[in-house]
Amino acid sequence: AVVRASLGAHPVILVSATPSLETVVNVERGKYGSVHLPTRHGGAALPHVSLIDLRAQPPPRGRFLSPALCQAVTETLSEGQQALLFLNRRGYAPLTLCRTCGHRLRCPQCTTWLVEHRFRRQLMCHHCGHTAPSPARCPECATEASLVACGPGVERIAEEVESLYPDAAIGIMTSDTVRGPEAAAALVRAVCDHEIDLLIGTQMIAKGHHFPLLTLVGVVDADLGLGGGDLRAAERTYQLLHQVGGRSGRGQQPGRVLVQTYAPEHRVMQALQSGARDKFLALEAEARRAGGWPPFGRLAAIVVSGRDDAAVARTAASLGRHAPRGRDIQVLGPAPAPLAMLRGRHRFRLLVKARLGARLQARLEDWLDRVEAPSNVRIHVDVDPYGFL
Repeated sequence: AVVRASLGAHPVILVSATPSLETVVNVERGKYGSVHLPTRHGGAALPHVSLIDLRAQPPPRGRFLSPALCQAVTETLSEGQQALLFLNRRGYAPLTLCRTCGHRLRCPQCTTWLVEHRFRRQLMCHHCGHTAPSPARCPECATEASLVACGPGVERIAEEVESLYPDAAIGIMTSDTVRGPEAAAALVRAVCDHEIDLLIGTQMIAKGHHFPLLTLVGVVDADLGLGGGDLRAAERTYQLLHQVGGRSGRGQQPGRVLVQTYAPEHRVMQALQSGARDKFLALEAEARRAGGWPPFGRLAAIVVSGRDDAAVARTAASLGRHAPRGRDIQVLGPAPAPLAMLRGRHRFRLLVKARLGARLQARLEDWLDRVEAPSNVRIHVDVDPYGFL
């Protein structure tokens, strides 16, 4: 939208309670102007955020909701109000393994585990869409009834909630259960009409929805997005949890947010609890500036992919040998990409770091012209990538 507006000389208004670090830096540099709205719409107060340290208050064995969160849900429902439980993980469980031999069910086309969707009685890869029926026996050792689900998805949380609150009307909002805008609108109406007492969902429910009677948000696993080597992992986690917490207390009643975490001392959790967004962004900026990462440096990802793993490895190695060198540019790799295989294609990645003033696109073009890739290998260039998988 910003590029399109620039081409047409149109004004752009970017609106967010959780602006990206790039946007904040653009404001500081005078590239963007800014307007601050100091109060919530309608005069509602911001919800109170509390952290639940799962090391000190763990859930009972076989469950994923801590006693403190369960008590808060009980109080909320008894007062005739609504609660929301947030877990940004679809399906029933992210991993299925054999208790006999330890075999883990993985996608045949991607470097990922298959996610169990118990409602559908199938396993699914969330990257390529591969599906398979849930097996009755281990495909490795053939032992019957040995496969066990590890970790929770929203379906598993719904199962736990149904056992704890059998009289509550429960709704699930994910891309698997809500298909299309009409279904989404119907579910939102049901929540607004108080036909649903307890809503469980993924990031689909994080922003844009106004539920006047919803006064409690429980975050089941706040640490979920902090790993994986993503440059923006902390920033994205803060944005998502701040947004989902904002569903609470939007009406007349005050709201509260309970965040389950194993790392309450993490800067993301501390920022959520204190409401110190600007301090959190300043810490993020300091860490990025020290490493020369965007928005204080340029970055490009070169992903080499193909079905012939040997050809992909040779092409990636050739790129590495011809990589540009200089004080203003650094090439990291090649190395297997975080998703080393995706949709049946093997993948290697090189990361290019450059100073802000470097002519990055020209250097990339000159570099790629010096490497001839075979027809069965694809080279994908992503300048200033937003994702790192």
